[in-house]
Amino acid sequence: EGKRLRLYKHQLDAVQVAQQKHNYVLTTGTGSGKSLAYIVPIVDFVLRNPEKGRIKAIVVYPMNALANSQQGELEKFLKLGYPQGEPVTFAKYTGQESDEERERIKANPPDILLTNYVMLELILTRTHEGPLIDKALGLNFLVLDELHTYRGRQGADVALLVRRLRNRLQ
Repeated sequence: EGKRLRLYKHQLDAVQVAQQKHNYVLTTGTGSGKSLAYIVPIVDFVLRNPEKGRIKAIVVYPMNALANSQQGELEKFLKLGYPQGEPVTFAKYTGQESDEERERIKANPPDILLTNYVMLELILTRTHEGPLIDKALGLNFLVLDELHTYRGRQGADVALLVRRLRNRLQ
């Protein structure tokens, strides 16, 4: 409580670029706080634009293990200590969730959706996922974590997915 978040230069630079609504790619060493460089601008945006029921950010991970890990980190910072309800909501939608959990997410979309590129493709193409993707119209943030992992054919697939997503979400 009352602690200030101290950012490294690369994190502060990323936050400032995001606040200006510019795209950016951040490359830095393992364990240097890349996640904060995109989570802070997203959380800042959500707190300034608290409209509920709309997905404002989609974070795409190459592996479910990374999405699971990030979910744990977000729970520490955005859930604990908010007894009247968290100001920024998030949910993992990777294909590992139960049918009930997926229905709950579709009925009450979070501010931040954590997923993987395969599930994002399915969300875009499955008709029964339509209500979820409709809640992301006008998406403010699309994050591709571990971008360097997408090479060759997989890189081409992800590039096409991003183009389809941009067209679909305007």
